[in-house]
Amino acid sequence: MAEMTKKNFDQPDELMEPAEKIKMATVMFGDTKVQRFTGQPGWQWSKDLKAVFNTDSCPIDHLLFVVSGGLHVKMDDGQELDFAAGDIAHIPPGHDGWSVGDEPTVWLEIPH
Repeated sequence: MAEMTKKNFDQPDELMEPAEKIKMATVMFGDTKVQRFTGQPGWQWSKDLKAVFNTDSCPIDHLLFVVSGGLHVKMDDGQELDFAAGDIAHIPPGHDGWSVGDEPTVWLEIPH
């Protein structure tokens, strides 16, 4: 019989801060990764992570759930959407994104 597992983002398996205004906590359940991102006010992919990825726009295909705060995303083709707490989003590669408002934006992702 399989056993239950309990994890907490306050004690993640991995914690990364690839730039000053963004933090990523990762917990693992076997091969399944769950991530919590926290973007501080003023965080923007093109300002804070573009140099990390060395691409013109974000190359990641996201499936995410916004926990708190606001997130604005602009696709390379010009399409734009705002996301708020409770929203679930699929954001394909080729976009810029940034925190909206004066509170941190927190979202969960399960990479696929």
